[in-house]
Amino acid sequence: MEWEFTPEDVVKGVADYGLAEFRRDLAEEVRLNMGAEDPLRLRRVFDLVYDLCYALATSKDLEAHLAAYAYDPPTVQFLRELQPAMVENATMLGAILQRSIMDHVAAGQPLERAIAEVDQWHRAFVAENPPPFS
Repeated sequence: MEWEFTPEDVVKGVADYGLAEFRRDLAEEVRLNMGAEDPLRLRRVFDLVYDLCYALATSKDLEAHLAAYAYDPPTVQFLRELQPAMVENATMLGAILQRSIMDHVAAGQPLERAIAEVDQWHRAFVAENPPPFS
């Protein structure tokens, strides 16, 4: 994806770009790269790509992330090949999460609690806001 602002702009609060916008843009990128496809397949690919971005954004070890898919070698290969192309997306997602954590800290929360609350918020948001494939 391409933006007219940087991840640093998001962290600093200069650019108003959040999780909803990121997921919308990523869904569109998946749709464009796959062409007109079955919505269920688009959703599966989106979920794989988003989870990869999230793992990279939160500094999870790539091999540890891929271990969850060890039963499915083609998926592991797909994610391994996709990883270099997702670095910028992961950096932007990381900036969005960092901005949210910083907002919690600025509101007076201790850092550990802010991280835990953003993690909980992120999980709820993802569960309640599937990508717009129909």
